[in-house]
Amino acid sequence: MNAENMEYLTIALPKGKLFKPSAELLGRIGYEAEGLSEKSRKLVISNEEKKIRFIITKTADVPTYVEYGAADIGVIGKDVLLETGKDVYELLDLGFGRCHLMMAVPKAERRERLTDYAHTRVATKFPHIAEMFFTRQGMQMEYIKLNGSIELGPIVGLSESIVDIVETGTTLKENDLEEIVHIVDSTARLIANRVSFKMKFERMNAMVRDLRAILESGAEACRS
Repeated sequence: MNAENMEYLTIALPKGKLFKPSAELLGRIGYEAEGLSEKSRKLVISNEEKKIRFIITKTADVPTYVEYGAADIGVIGKDVLLETGKDVYELLDLGFGRCHLMMAVPKAERRERLTDYAHTRVATKFPHIAEMFFTRQGMQMEYIKLNGSIELGPIVGLSESIVDIVETGTTLKENDLEEIVHIVDSTARLIANRVSFKMKFERMNAMVRDLRAILESGAEACRS
């Protein structure tokens, strides 16, 4: 890590639904930069006064930037973090972006037991998480990786089930699919490069402390 990299704190933010709440939360503790926007054409946006750099990237790439030290810190959903399996520190549960990973099947073809789906095909964006889950159940499955509308898999006969993220369940209902297993909850997480966390510990630890204070004050307000 060279002298310039030591001087700056580089933060990777994901495009999409997590960008705005991430930028707003970081802004509340002074981590901001002029022109910081998901739609910015600049690849790196800096605050020279505070020595902060922001990288705005595709969601799936955030853990990679952090693992390899191109970013010191990143914000990413727990689902993506589990799927990529990158070697990073998970520092803080930020609480927003709440959803869960589940298994769903066509209502008309629901089977009595989970194990009745053994040796069938499952369509998913999360083959690693799905395989870990089914292996724990003692089930062998065929995994079909899709990047688009996962719900289409059972409809067109590509798979017997899906493993996917769900927030409201509306899309499942509209396509006559039914959730049968809740696999894991997911929220946005603050992650860090292992070397950066040691080399820039004081600054990063202060950042986590300030974020935790805001999150806890919000939780207290909700309870009162």
